[in-house]
Amino acid sequence: MTHQTRSDILRAVEEKGITLIRLQFTDILGTTKNVTITTDQLDKALDNQIMFDGSSIQGFVRIQESDMYLHPDPNSFAILPWETKGGKVARLICDVYTPDGEPFMGCPRSVLKQQLEKAAALGYTMYVGPEPEFFLFKTDENGYPIVETNDKGGYFDLSPIDRGETAREEIVYALQQMGFKIEASHHEVAPGQHEIDFEYDDALTTADNISTFRYVTRMVAQTNGLHASFMPKPIFGENGSGMHLHQSLFTNGSNAFYDEDAHDGLSQIARHYIGGILAHAQSFAAITNPTVNSYKRLVPGYEAPVYVAWSGKNRSSLIRIPAATGMATRVELRCPDPSANPYLALATILAAGLDGIERKLDPGPQCSDNIFEMSVEDRLTAGIPSLPGSLEEAVQLLAKDSVITSCLGEHVFSNFVKAKGIEWDHYRTRVHTWELDEYLYLI
Repeated sequence: MTHQTRSDILRAVEEKGITLIRLQFTDILGTTKNVTITTDQLDKALDNQIMFDGSSIQGFVRIQESDMYLHPDPNSFAILPWETKGGKVARLICDVYTPDGEPFMGCPRSVLKQQLEKAAALGYTMYVGPEPEFFLFKTDENGYPIVETNDKGGYFDLSPIDRGETAREEIVYALQQMGFKIEASHHEVAPGQHEIDFEYDDALTTADNISTFRYVTRMVAQTNGLHASFMPKPIFGENGSGMHLHQSLFTNGSNAFYDEDAHDGLSQIARHYIGGILAHAQSFAAITNPTVNSYKRLVPGYEAPVYVAWSGKNRSSLIRIPAATGMATRVELRCPDPSANPYLALATILAAGLDGIERKLDPGPQCSDNIFEMSVEDRLTAGIPSLPGSLEEAVQLLAKDSVITSCLGEHVFSNFVKAKGIEWDHYRTRVHTWELDEYLYLI
């Protein structure tokens, strides 16, 4: 995390010729919202005096308690890597507060901060490195996206005439201008699918970075005549897009997951953390995989993890332990997808891991077999359950888990469940193309 003060921001605004400031915040479903101010309102904003109508944001507040205040985080100040006609634009990511000066219980960023405070009270700081994937689609003559990719490439392919390759490079450059440390970018398995990995950071900064990444990626793609989609499974028969999350807990500057005396380098803290994630994975799936479409990705045969198990080598497991040791020892959770609200996803994952540490949960033995090739009977014998098969099932499991619902808080939980119930009903009652293709001429 970079540390910036009020004076740093005011000086940068003057020296860089910034004319507008975007005050950004996130709603419960993970959509980035924005209030734009001119620079003469910046002092007022830094004094936490900018209001907005919370009743206009899904899942926020009722009309009679609509006034909300934006509290900018000075460390999130960044100059956007493009200019408007009026000059340069910067952004500040904000927490949402009530008129009483209290953190708003429906602010996802505050939910994560509360969980991070709990971890800190136990002596831990959470670090996360994400691997978000996305598709680049063509657009029609009106600029609307169509489900047609710009290339037919595969994993790590490079084509000299690939417009997607050019767009991805521009995305990397734009992110670097905003302070991202990019570790790798490459073409993924499916046609038109890409991945950009950025360096791990503390969990709050990483959640901010994921939100920024999605916004920047879409903007740059648009300038290249393409549409960037973070939909988990946009193309039938092709791999979907995931967002693997590499996690570690540090205490007093040391990696709490590493034990040099352990045969596999994993500490008991790491094992209990893994045990917690495995215990709650079926419940937090509604948060890490929050759309109807998410469960079209979570099916066997397309590399996405479906089974709740862990392994040091096996990529068919929900959790993989990368080979790196020492300060780089980490846990890779492979189920999340890029449609997730990053603040709520990291909060619930951390809550699960901390519960494992507090209750000293045993993750059980590692699974060395390819779980995709195991029979149902073999999986049952090995005690390997599956993730939910639908959004409806995921929400039902979420509601039964007091650890995860407590992490979310009643306001976020109830509004999230309400929104997902509406989404499921829309999906359930709509007649889809597959049904027409399958039944219209047959019945």
